Amino acid sequence: MDVIRRNTDYALRAMLHLAGRRPRESVSTRELANEEDISYQLASKLMQRLHKAGLVQSCMGPKGGFSLARPPSKVSLLQIIEAIQGPISLNMCLLDVDSCPRQPGCPVSRKLAELQEYINAYLCRFTLAELLQKDNGNKKRARITNSGRNKT
Repeated sequence: MDVIRRNTDYALRAMLHLAGRRPRESVSTRELANEEDISYQLASKLMQRLHKAGLVQSCMGPKGGFSLARPPSKVSLLQIIEAIQGPISLNMCLLDVDSCPRQPGCPVSRKLAELQEYINAYLCRFTLAELLQKDNGNKKRARITNSGRNKT
């Protein structure tokens, strides 16, 4: 079972791509799909969902496309995940109290609920800005490492 589905992974990559652009700089869905290795059809669907959730804005015209609707520091991983796949749930009983007659006093359910709260809080704290900083740090290290290899 995947907690983060493949489509959500693609959406996270697309959002990170937009976060790496200048503010309000639009990127066409085709360009985004090509640069992030996502099919155009899937990229279109993902961008529609992200737009509906208010995470991206669209601009029509020859230089149109999508851009972030708010600063990268104001977009959490949890918001992106929920926009694409809905809420993450470790167990059905956490989404629907009526799904299990034992739920009110179940010790397993209580522990799963604690873990669920931890996961949601963690994903809510992590923003695109933080991921972008870490990604840029990795690219800088890769350039240093690669340039070091080229010299030897």
